[in-house]
Amino acid sequence: MEVIGKKVVREELRIIPAKVERIQCVQEVLGCPECKKDGASVIVGAETPSPLLKHSLASPSTVAYVMYQKYGNSIPLYRQEANWKQLGVKLPRATLANWVIKCGIDYMEPVYEQLHQHLLERDIIHADETPCQVLREEGKTAQSKSYMWLYGSGNDGLPPIRLYDYQPSCGGYHAEEFLKGFSGYLICDGFSGCNKLKGVIRCGCLAHMRRYWNEALPGKSRKSSDKTPAEIGLNYCNQLFELEKEYADLDADTRKAKRLETESAIWEAYWSWLETVKPAGRSRLAKAVTYAKNQKPYMENYLLDGRCSISNNIAENIARPYAVGRKNFLFHDTVKGARASSIIYSLVETAKLNDLNIYAYLETVLLYMPDYKN
Repeated sequence: MEVIGKKVVREELRIIPAKVERIQCVQEVLGCPECKKDGASVIVGAETPSPLLKHSLASPSTVAYVMYQKYGNSIPLYRQEANWKQLGVKLPRATLANWVIKCGIDYMEPVYEQLHQHLLERDIIHADETPCQVLREEGKTAQSKSYMWLYGSGNDGLPPIRLYDYQPSCGGYHAEEFLKGFSGYLICDGFSGCNKLKGVIRCGCLAHMRRYWNEALPGKSRKSSDKTPAEIGLNYCNQLFELEKEYADLDADTRKAKRLETESAIWEAYWSWLETVKPAGRSRLAKAVTYAKNQKPYMENYLLDGRCSISNNIAENIARPYAVGRKNFLFHDTVKGARASSIIYSLVETAKLNDLNIYAYLETVLLYMPDYKN
């Protein structure tokens, strides 16, 4: 028999395990032969790239890998320490933490500030906050709550931006300071702290309002066929969300026109009906009614611009990766660590939404920023 051709019978995936290499950076030393003739000895060292961290084994690829594992894959440093051991390298988690904090603040904060500036120039921003814990924070106990504030650009057709901002409290003045210079639509939930911002148009969140009606629904044991106020309120919200699904693929101007044509009437009927609901005490129904009435000044502002969202789901999606990571690493040890985390999460999530390779992006930043800063 002889070979007369070939054909592909199947394809398989093959894993190439990671390996660690120790790289030596060698500097050429240059001498001047002509100078020697005159009795002078001139010796100079060739220019070399700046080290990422002085007197350290850290390289852009190594630190980018640690950051990607922690902030992109939610793998805490103590588990990474074990993974490095499997690769034959002893890297204590304290060393990994120092690398992440130092590089996050020294090299990634300038990129973060550029993203911050770009965000303030947008027309629509979503905002929210989620609790976090910092063990060593001046003036606070280890058990007290701190907060990670979340900001994101809206559906404005431009490259998306996601920013995290660590702060010791949920006071509205933090949002006021972060959004200084912004004048546009601010979409957030019922948190009153955002009401203090000047020069912005506050938009409410229908998803939060719907949640209140949903929580106020009666138990399954109820047998009456009459609809309860909670069911009616929920139905109004569902009507609006169904229309939003229909308009999702329309351009902004057409969406605005359609909303004014159909959704304005639903809101008018909703507010009129709401005035007839008289819940007693501190029931869940009372909370739903109170929330709805408090948010009335903001709920219809999305109708002013077809690019605005009827809900704050963008901000809730920003919170999700941080919540997954928080579940795994539980807390931040220091304020500096919390700040570095907010910066790196921002770059990771922004890169992800812009369809960039997260690891390659982090490595590129770390590769060029040391020389840029110097």
